Amino acid sequence: MRPIIPVLLIVSVAGYGCATKKYVGREVGEINTKVDNLSGEVEKTQERVKRNEVRIDEVNKETQSAKAGAAEAKGTADRAMTRATEAERAAKGKLIYTVTLSNDKVTFPVNRFAVSDGAKQIVDEAIAQLKAENRGVYFEIEGHTDSTGPDTYNMKLGEERAEAVRNYLHDQHGIALNRMQVISYGESKPVEDNKTKDHRAQNRRVVIKVLE
Repeated sequence: MRPIIPVLLIVSVAGYGCATKKYVGREVGEINTKVDNLSGEVEKTQERVKRNEVRIDEVNKETQSAKAGAAEAKGTADRAMTRATEAERAAKGKLIYTVTLSNDKVTFPVNRFAVSDGAKQIVDEAIAQLKAENRGVYFEIEGHTDSTGPDTYNMKLGEERAEAVRNYLHDQHGIALNRMQVISYGESKPVEDNKTKDHRAQNRRVVIKVLE
């Protein structure tokens, strides 16, 4: 009977080993399932994050667009108020004379607003005459453009041209800023049609109205 005992022990150990492998296999399978489930949840979370990021970008763009629209609306309102103020002042004031800085006398290149030497000379002569007459006057400085480009751009360009002349009057001749008003008409008040290069050049101008 003694030889039988080792065999039984070996069989028992082998059976235990198989049970252990099955148990470990089940545990590993459950862990793998949990890992797969967690991976799926992670992917879903990442997709939600991406969707939220896209939405945030859309909201930011909408916000920037709204701000730009509000700024443009404010600019339009400010220009309208300026025109109304100038119309009232012009109605009360007496127009002494007008100085026009246009292409037949000076040069305003396309998309440029710097005051040329020719324009400075004309302005200098007008100011010298006013100083000789010792007259207290008010200046209405109008900026105009041709029809090249969008309306909003031309309104800004006309304003920049008028401001360049105002700054020259202030810096070089000491004219007080509160005695000068800048207004832009953009392309809305052409003196010629815009069909030819010469006509467009005539429309690129600054008009200085001297009021008493």
